[in-house]
Amino acid sequence: MKLIIDNHTHTFEQKMTLEAISESLNIEGVLAAKVNGRLRELSFCVYNDSEIEFLTMKDSAAIKIYESSLRYVIAMAVHQLYPHVKLRFSYSISRAILATFDNLKHLLAPHIINQIKEEVDRIIASDYKIIRHKVDIEEAMALYEDFHMDDKLDILKYRDEKTVNYYDCNGYKNYMFGYMLPSTKYLKSYKMFLYYPGFIIQYPRAELNGEIPQFKDEPNFGKALKDVAKWGSIIDGNTIPKINRYAESRQSAINFVYMCEAKHSHMLHELGDAIEFNIDSIKLIGIAGPSSSGKTTFSNRLRIELLSRGIHPIMISIDDYYLGKALAPKDDFGQPDLEHVEALDVELFNHDMLKLIQGESVTLPHFNFQTGLREKGETIRLKDDTPIIIEGIHALNEHLTYSIPKHQKYKIYISPQTQLHIDDHNPISITELRLLRRIVRDQKYRNSSASETMDMWANVRKGEFKWIYPFQNEADYVFNSELTYELAVLKKHAVTQLKNINTESKHFITANRLLKFLKYIEDIDDELVPNHSLLREFIGDSCFR
Repeated sequence: MKLIIDNHTHTFEQKMTLEAISESLNIEGVLAAKVNGRLRELSFCVYNDSEIEFLTMKDSAAIKIYESSLRYVIAMAVHQLYPHVKLRFSYSISRAILATFDNLKHLLAPHIINQIKEEVDRIIASDYKIIRHKVDIEEAMALYEDFHMDDKLDILKYRDEKTVNYYDCNGYKNYMFGYMLPSTKYLKSYKMFLYYPGFIIQYPRAELNGEIPQFKDEPNFGKALKDVAKWGSIIDGNTIPKINRYAESRQSAINFVYMCEAKHSHMLHELGDAIEFNIDSIKLIGIAGPSSSGKTTFSNRLRIELLSRGIHPIMISIDDYYLGKALAPKDDFGQPDLEHVEALDVELFNHDMLKLIQGESVTLPHFNFQTGLREKGETIRLKDDTPIIIEGIHALNEHLTYSIPKHQKYKIYISPQTQLHIDDHNPISITELRLLRRIVRDQKYRNSSASETMDMWANVRKGEFKWIYPFQNEADYVFNSELTYELAVLKKHAVTQLKNINTESKHFITANRLLKFLKYIEDIDDELVPNHSLLREFIGDSCFR
């Protein structure tokens, strides 16, 4: 068979696994491969002429396989040491995983973490093979009963297929809803340390070319994640099977939707209290967050919350201070970088905001994006009870508002912070939740396909890492825009779009991964979503649009 690899043709006389092919060609650092555009594990056997692209730690699809395999091995180590302990993985702060125990009989201490790490290292050094098996559902259920994995038994009830995959590693059996490495020896890099109420696991990141990021403790986000974990426990809705139970009847779905909406209302009330208490000082409220966090709806609901307290905020668009493409800084490729803070007229923005805060009249600019030119906008003057609300990518960046003293600013970071799981060992990615939101919104309002949205997603993420995440610790308040019921609503919209991505598309791997967990989710009807809900920003019919 003839294999095209890196534009070179190689001839092999017999079928071979991808692992064997990479070894025979001395290709280092391989974790997975695309074979004729399809993502494959290294254990995949190639039979025919094919085009192969080997993937390393610089590829996000390969890192997901690495991360799934690492979770698998850590779960295996915990099972070996504490077979009756219930282990749960959740995505956490600083691009890490938080592992917690539900029924550990004694205090989690450093020596326990060290013991787990030693067992993980032993498993990795042992080079155990990780082998995939396909069985019928009845056999899988018996297997999960033997391993006391009740959470996996629950999710199988919503599986349409009659067969199930699982992986075996030296007698330990589990499934991570994703592809795996062929053996434990590939897990060359990870970090693990105690972090209440569990322990943090760090792993290499594709956006850092396979390096592990420096861990940054983020108290505001740690608190937000603890709050949402507590919330999941209160409503008994932190896994897909539990959410599906709410979707079984119209009345239980209504209860579920309005419980989640009440959580947002409570946070808005909490924010209103904080701002009202310091309203004599607060003159500018900045709102920032990554793409598809729900900033527009949140800004409007916050405005109404403040109006109900006799505070009359005015919303000013940062976009109106764009300099235009000709004056924007250039990126690494010599193109206008419109996300750069210096793509804004920072000096004029500070001049205008300071004059407004001092009680003077200001004629605001208006940027015409069709002509690419700045025009005159309305002239305004603030009353004593009128703070300014700004919303945008740079709203937390001190450079944007350098002339305004810190005590006169109140900064809000908004993002969905979910602790939702397929099962205990398989958390759902916050980033992928935002991607689903954006796919649905872009199709609804821009008539963009899922492929077109995904084309932009890498640059969107790059901008977030550069201009949003470094400033998130500046926030005075973290608003968790997650709605635990939202996947049950988004699913029907997203699945149609994702199924339109064919196997030849470069985005098929991502689409296929999203479809694999969405298929387990039961629908909740759009009509149950209130028109003021943040979710309406994505599915349509928002009262604020």
